[in-house]
Amino acid sequence: MKKIAFVIMTAGLICLIYSGTELMKGRQLQVSALHQAKAMTKEIDSPLKVQEKQVLNKTNKNIIGLLEIPKLEKELPIVEGTTLDDLAKGVGHYKTSSLPGGKDQIVLSGHRDTVFLRFGELKKGDTVTVKLKSGSYQYVIDHMKIVDADDRSIIHSTKPREELVLTTCYPFHYVGNAPKRYIIYAYPKTT
Repeated sequence: MKKIAFVIMTAGLICLIYSGTELMKGRQLQVSALHQAKAMTKEIDSPLKVQEKQVLNKTNKNIIGLLEIPKLEKELPIVEGTTLDDLAKGVGHYKTSSLPGGKDQIVLSGHRDTVFLRFGELKKGDTVTVKLKSGSYQYVIDHMKIVDADDRSIIHSTKPREELVLTTCYPFHYVGNAPKRYIIYAYPKTT
């Protein structure tokens, strides 16, 4: 009986160490991507030397911008793609969707337990800003909905109306692969 207890405790300890290590790796990737995204979006405001631009282009690889969520006091890197490796670095841009300013649907996704940790606190009327090399785009949250994980009707063209869609898994505190998706719809802020 003592041997079984020892094996179970050892397995639990190994799982804890592995999980902690993976969380730390993910956090390091996000911090690195955030620094790169900030440097890239500042490129708009201040001209850089040719050598500095070349270094930024090499390090950025798939980092395309920055997502600012004032209510959550968050600045998150946006990466091109939504694979597990992409989402480990930050918020993923769904490749076949538009980019801000494109007058079509923009889809950004993130993990509920990392970049979108407090996502459920966002409400109608809150703002989010997407910063790219091409400029800064502000959106106002209009509504939210919850759909099944396999619902593919969310991603579609909205031309000529620009629509920002933010997605994450739901329920927020679910352990394992969540059965639903939490969707936030936001539209360009009008002055």
